[in-house]
Amino acid sequence: MGKTVAAVTGGVVLGLAIAFANAGAFQFPWGSGDNGSKPQTSSQNQPQPSHQPAPPNAPEPNEPAVALPSWAPLVRRVMPTVVNVAVVQEIKSSGFPFPGDSGSGDDEGQGPGMGPQGPGGNPFGPGNPFGGDPFEQFRHFFGQTPRNYKEHGLGSGVIVSPDGYILTNDHVVGHADEIHVTLLDKREFTAKVVGKDQKTDLALIKIDTNQHLPYAALGNSTKAEVGDPVMAIGSPFGFNLSVTSGIISAKGRALGGNYDDFIQTDASINPGNSGGPLFNTSGQVIAVNTAIYSSTGANNGIGFAIPINLAKSVMEQLKAHGKVVRGWLGVEIQEVTPDLAKSFGLSMPSGALVAGVESDGPAAKAGIERGDIIAKFNGETVHDEHELPEMVAATPIGKQVPIEVIRNGKHVTLDATIAVLKEQQIASAENPGEAGASWGLQVRDMTPELAQQLGLHNSKGVVVTGVKQDSPAADANLQQGDQILEINHKKINSADEFATLARDAQKNKSQALLLVQRGSATLYTVINPQG
Repeated sequence: MGKTVAAVTGGVVLGLAIAFANAGAFQFPWGSGDNGSKPQTSSQNQPQPSHQPAPPNAPEPNEPAVALPSWAPLVRRVMPTVVNVAVVQEIKSSGFPFPGDSGSGDDEGQGPGMGPQGPGGNPFGPGNPFGGDPFEQFRHFFGQTPRNYKEHGLGSGVIVSPDGYILTNDHVVGHADEIHVTLLDKREFTAKVVGKDQKTDLALIKIDTNQHLPYAALGNSTKAEVGDPVMAIGSPFGFNLSVTSGIISAKGRALGGNYDDFIQTDASINPGNSGGPLFNTSGQVIAVNTAIYSSTGANNGIGFAIPINLAKSVMEQLKAHGKVVRGWLGVEIQEVTPDLAKSFGLSMPSGALVAGVESDGPAAKAGIERGDIIAKFNGETVHDEHELPEMVAATPIGKQVPIEVIRNGKHVTLDATIAVLKEQQIASAENPGEAGASWGLQVRDMTPELAQQLGLHNSKGVVVTGVKQDSPAADANLQQGDQILEINHKKINSADEFATLARDAQKNKSQALLLVQRGSATLYTVINPQG
């Protein structure tokens, strides 16, 4: 009886196994295959659906596979041209070195557009009970102990010639007492500064070697377009020769300097990347990494690099003269805002508004006047106030150039002979605030004593004694101590004249164009009572 039950049980199990095999649940060697014993049906010649999951990253059916390009071959080719730059600066101090002291190297706080809490800031944060310097209590108690100390910094650079010239940032090497350069093959050299230019934050250094060095090809930044892929190589936080990639996010960014024309990128740039190259997909340098926009000092997806076309012109002068010689026109300029364009009768805001003219300068001798809008320089259109300083700077000294200005709605062409830019002689671009809804402004008569106190040469007009918060005067960037010289092109000699012209503007609810003297600079701004 037991044998019979076992036989029946075995037969049932075997039958179930064969049934499952035919159903495809298990892969038995005798299971359902192309030559199995499964009855043939009319659906045998039809494609059978697959129930197996697709492999990871596999394309969908009928979708062509697209392989992402690799940066690796390009990295291998250009990596030898990138160097690590380590600097040492001797600090002469009346006390001990404390966190927050800044010197050379890529602290990034010295670069344009850096956030306020970059490396070198207060490590204890704003809540530190000792204030900005956690050691101030100790300084006060023990007194100052004079001593000197050495501060170290890091940056990057790119070799631009086989005989050892290296392009980097001025804020990396500008104040260094020692500069040490390390190549990809671990060779180390001591470098010397050939020349530096603080206005563009560029520097040219050189190492001496008997062997020809690999050097980078310099591209054309003008041809680079927004959306182009780019690659940055540098030494962020001391991690030598790190590679990051991204795209060109924008071009022509200005961060407050007169010669700013930055390329913006989302390729990761951090402290230590400054001075390193930004490559295009052809392996050409199109920019020099310089700054980041960040509140922490670390990358936030917004980095800035100096276009290589600007860097090449600066580098050539640094190599030849050790400094940059720039052209000088002798004007103070500012942005033509929509409000200013309307006040000057322009259909659209463009050009550079002349807010002041240097006496005996090239512009004054050519007949350029305050209130002119420079529309063309040497035949090239001036789209905004940021373009003109670079145009003038690049003009050969002594060259006579035609300058087209808009004066009282008419186009006038004047000829100016460009002179040499000396220190403190820059065509500056002021940015007045937007207009508001009411004036909120207090003024008084300017006196010779008050003018002397404020450092002003003109004792006529009125001086601003108070600006109400959230008023159009505040929105127009008027400040206490400003001297108002004109309203709507009419000169002001007293507070009474100011009040009369101001009442007329307020009564008509019209814009008021103000000419303001602030220190040694003059600028235009607009008050709009209609907001």
